[in-house]
Amino acid sequence: MKIDDWLLEILACPACKSALRAEAETEELACTGCGRVYPVRDDIPVLLVDEARTP
Repeated sequence: MKIDDWLLEILACPACKSALRAEAETEELACTGCGRVYPVRDDIPVLLVDEARTP
């Protein structure tokens, strides 16, 4: 997964607006607030609440 650090700094969870952290082993972005996990497909984050896994 290739997401630049500067991009990761400005991305936010669409549900709660908290920061996201990269989960390299699963190629997903996890929310530090609500815990939702968003997929990354072809190095593009899919930040749709309907596509997220919930904790």
